[in-house]
Amino acid sequence: MEDIKDKWALVTGASRGIGLRVARALGDKGCRVILHSRKLEGTKHILDELTLKGVKAYSIAAELDSIEQVELLIKEVGNLTNDNLDILYNNAAIMTPYRETFEPTFEDYLSSFLVNSIVPAKLCDAFIPGMLQRDWGRIVNVTSGIENEPQLMAYSCSKAAIDRYVRDMVPTLKGTNVLLNLMDPGWLRTDLGGESAPNSPDSVLPGALVPVLLNKVEGSGKLYQAQNYS
Repeated sequence: MEDIKDKWALVTGASRGIGLRVARALGDKGCRVILHSRKLEGTKHILDELTLKGVKAYSIAAELDSIEQVELLIKEVGNLTNDNLDILYNNAAIMTPYRETFEPTFEDYLSSFLVNSIVPAKLCDAFIPGMLQRDWGRIVNVTSGIENEPQLMAYSCSKAAIDRYVRDMVPTLKGTNVLLNLMDPGWLRTDLGGESAPNSPDSVLPGALVPVLLNKVEGSGKLYQAQNYS
């Protein structure tokens, strides 16, 4: 298990649900945590909580459906960390409306792929090169076990796309101490998962932190399922 004390970590979608719990857990491990949400007030509660515990925590805001705001987010993270981000936890995502089969709209696909696939990929593109130069980094892309639900096809396909990014990046990262992996949190009772989900959001830990704490020998391109560790 890796020691991540004093590592810089960015968690997207840190205001609630999985992101909130991951940010709290990283703070408990001694990380310097950058909390992302759409608005600064979204993470004020977790920022205050972490700060009171002595964690070095910072809030940043960006709408992930805005390319301009994502570019500013990348610059802001670079400035905060002096271009030394160590841990990238791509958690933020959107769920499109439940529609009849064959009825998802162009907008459903466009918004899903931008927020759930393209932005996580571009955050990886922005921060992995620096991690490779320092030969240490942990990147976790949150995926989904959704299947056989064509009514949510736009969301499902967008998650499949980020899965492919991870797997196609394996040869680039092979032999390095920069690990890029997937984490499936399971079906949780979050704003995205809905009230019918069988699992509490708290059940995402400790499994959600496993891909961050991996040793170099574990490599990249694997799927970790949080519910296997609950």
